[in-house]
Amino acid sequence: MTPDSGLLTIDSIKLTHYSHGAGCGCKIAPKVLDEILKSSIALPDNNKLLVGNHSKDDAAVYDLGNGMALISTTDFFMPIVDDAFDFGRIAAANSISDVYAMGGKPLMAIAILGWPVEKIPVEIAQKVIEGGRTICAEAGIPLAGGHSIDSPEPIFGLAVTGIVPIENLKKNNTAQEGDHLFLTKPLGVGILSTAQKRGLLKEEHLAVMIDQMISLNKIGEELGKIKGVTAMTDVTGFGLLGHLIEMAEGSGLSAEIYYDKIPVAAGVKDYIAQRIFPDATTRNWSSYSDKVKFEKGVNVMEAFTLLPDPQTNGGILISVNMESMGNVKMLLEESGLSSFVEPVGKMIAENEKRVLVK
Repeated sequence: MTPDSGLLTIDSIKLTHYSHGAGCGCKIAPKVLDEILKSSIALPDNNKLLVGNHSKDDAAVYDLGNGMALISTTDFFMPIVDDAFDFGRIAAANSISDVYAMGGKPLMAIAILGWPVEKIPVEIAQKVIEGGRTICAEAGIPLAGGHSIDSPEPIFGLAVTGIVPIENLKKNNTAQEGDHLFLTKPLGVGILSTAQKRGLLKEEHLAVMIDQMISLNKIGEELGKIKGVTAMTDVTGFGLLGHLIEMAEGSGLSAEIYYDKIPVAAGVKDYIAQRIFPDATTRNWSSYSDKVKFEKGVNVMEAFTLLPDPQTNGGILISVNMESMGNVKMLLEESGLSSFVEPVGKMIAENEKRVLVK
């Protein structure tokens, strides 16, 4: 039966057939988002708001006045996998990661659910919520409530509240010239999810994709305690290039990427060779291609597919000064992330392009 032929049985449901986008690939393209967020309304000054609309960061941060700050964030999207439980786990992990990307500790979450109740059995929605609860439990926080609507496509995510000592707060616009860049997860889950939607993903690569997307970025809280970590952000729907450009622009710098050092998920380059990639990759590239330069020797066609690839619950992009590189590498190794101890780039003085791919 097709998705339009009425209510289906639980075992026959493939959630990705009900979404026009997938995971963080649903995000509105950066250039379009800039247009949406334009405003002539002057908001009142609030010196307690440490991070807000004035920057393109991962979460809002509010000074509680006692040396601590409250972190508030929300994230939700349409299915990136067919299994409901896995969809719930992925969406929840992705939402919580915004708190970790600020150097914070999550405290609680509330759910955001949209469900086409006339098309997909509500038992499937229950499995989605259960997946979200599982990840919240892993993060040590309650799923304390939420809100649901009847929607044309399935949607799930969380609004998450966290806390951080102000001295440990990490922003995405405070990198310094000479900092080295680290990335805590490989790229390519957007490509893998597109291969799945087309029925071309190999079974062993499905496990790779899901394992990466349900993995919490808990290391962010520990990275926040290292003063030489000057800036952080998590790599999600705008791809590595998009989020690095935000970091560079916000910091008044440019950045180099060492293309051969970029970690890539298993199987991804094989799918790139088959020209499999999400539509969001093209939208991302059209938004910021004028800010990127490739040096000779870089496989531009492959890099175009990989570097703007929208990530769902991607890794944390870390800007680290030279003095703290040893501490960061030690923390990565202790956290089981020894594959990511080599820098993938460097922050450099501002020049005519924001990112140079070498």
